Amino acid sequence: MKNFFYIITLLLAYNIAQSQIHELGVFGGGSNFIGDVGKTNYIAPNEPAFGILYRWNKSPRFSWRASVIQAKISGNDLDSEVDGRKERGLQFKNTITEFSAGFEFDFFDFDLHQTGFFATPYISTGVSYFLADNLYVINKKYYNEDNKGKFALPMIVGVKMKISDSFVLGIESGARYTFTDDIDGSFPKNNSLKQHAFGNTNSNDWYVFTGATLTYTFGQKPCFCADE
Repeated sequence: MKNFFYIITLLLAYNIAQSQIHELGVFGGGSNFIGDVGKTNYIAPNEPAFGILYRWNKSPRFSWRASVIQAKISGNDLDSEVDGRKERGLQFKNTITEFSAGFEFDFFDFDLHQTGFFATPYISTGVSYFLADNLYVINKKYYNEDNKGKFALPMIVGVKMKISDSFVLGIESGARYTFTDDIDGSFPKNNSLKQHAFGNTNSNDWYVFTGATLTYTFGQKPCFCADE
């Protein structure tokens, strides 16, 4: 019986020692669009993006992650290096409000209970639900069908570093593959407007958020820590 309680105590101590604290903070940076209007550069922020970020660190390598980000999205054919787009001369603006949830994997141990400066690259993915106008174009003039929710798959890479006992700074860039092709008005949802479609109708839109995160760490500190 004594050995049984000893084993239970060790298991509980291990779970407490492995528990991590939470992070809550902000994201600030820029956005760019990849579709049928404007540039085709992968990372070329041309509009502001900002939001909030939450992490629940389940281990030194794995975190659950959620965010809400709002950004302007725009494209201008005159900025493109493609001659056909320059001749067409379309330009659009849209607004995206994104709600995202998923997981984050750290390449190196990132134990927030340790003291001192340390850093790690990371990747993150999950699912995003975003609101944006459904646009269409007639005679180079933009119109809005409605504003409906759409889904996207985020693919994020970044580097984060613990800069103090309570703050984590990160730099990241994340491409979102969407399941729609009307953010830039190139593929109207309404069947009666299909004759106004243009560009590559077999390729969906992408948008990219690039910027910095600053999060505040909080939560109960475990009983067994490297700094004690």
